[in-house]
Amino acid sequence: MAPAKPAEAAAVKVDAAAMQRDMMKNLALRLGLPIAGVWLFAAFFNKPWAYILAGVLTVAAGGLMAWGWNRVNKSRKVADILQSVDATSKEGRQQALERLAAANLGKDDVGATLARAQLKMQDDPETAMTELESIDLAKILPAEADQVRFQRAMLHLHRGETERARALVDPIDLKRHQDAKQRALMAAVVAEAWARTGQAKKGMELLDLYKADDPDLAEIRPQIWRARAFGAASLNDMKAMKHALRTLAAENPQYLGVFVQKKVHPLLMQEAKAILMKSGAMAMPKQRVRYR
Repeated sequence: MAPAKPAEAAAVKVDAAAMQRDMMKNLALRLGLPIAGVWLFAAFFNKPWAYILAGVLTVAAGGLMAWGWNRVNKSRKVADILQSVDATSKEGRQQALERLAAANLGKDDVGATLARAQLKMQDDPETAMTELESIDLAKILPAEADQVRFQRAMLHLHRGETERARALVDPIDLKRHQDAKQRALMAAVVAEAWARTGQAKKGMELLDLYKADDPDLAEIRPQIWRARAFGAASLNDMKAMKHALRTLAAENPQYLGVFVQKKVHPLLMQEAKAILMKSGAMAMPKQRVRYR
């Protein structure tokens, strides 16, 4: 059986529009409350200089909001491009990449960079990682940085680089993200990183907040069960581990490919191989015949 590609673990999609909506909400909160405070300050002193100061700060805040709105418009273009193609096919992904290039969104646009990484993840994960690493986390808003960290961590987990994934997920704050599907997907990646680096109990507690049978989370159900399988194995809960693996196999045996690679819990690998061989997705090992 060929090794699973990163995109086979779940139908992972970057919702650029949702990411930018979160960004605008965060920006509005960060600016709205201070500006309101400045005007209360001006009214309290009731002096010309106080009103001038409040006006200048309000204009500056308006400029930032205009910048944010421009980012939202760009994110809508990205979302429209992703929705206009069949991203499950190689041809569709290539078509989307060409449309992104033609849109002239700029190499520094976070939403466009995340979209390019997503589109390249299945066919060329190394290039996808290069795209993600080109984003300077210190120069973007916290909600955007979370999205970049989550995507990078997902690729590191696929490569078995669990400590690097853990370093990326620890700063993620799920409360910053309002879109339920995106938040659940990020939580699954965070939980898997924790489970594979000695914090399985913490990871399973996080996963308990997201029900895999929730119809609204159907698209990311495989990622949730994958994280549960890693968590259960780390806690030596064989019953839960087997249930998670069988649930994944029932949906698509290819989802178990990630469990038969290096740096995976031995019992998890053993059970995944057994299920794959039983399903016919993995060839049975050939037995040697001895001749006397």
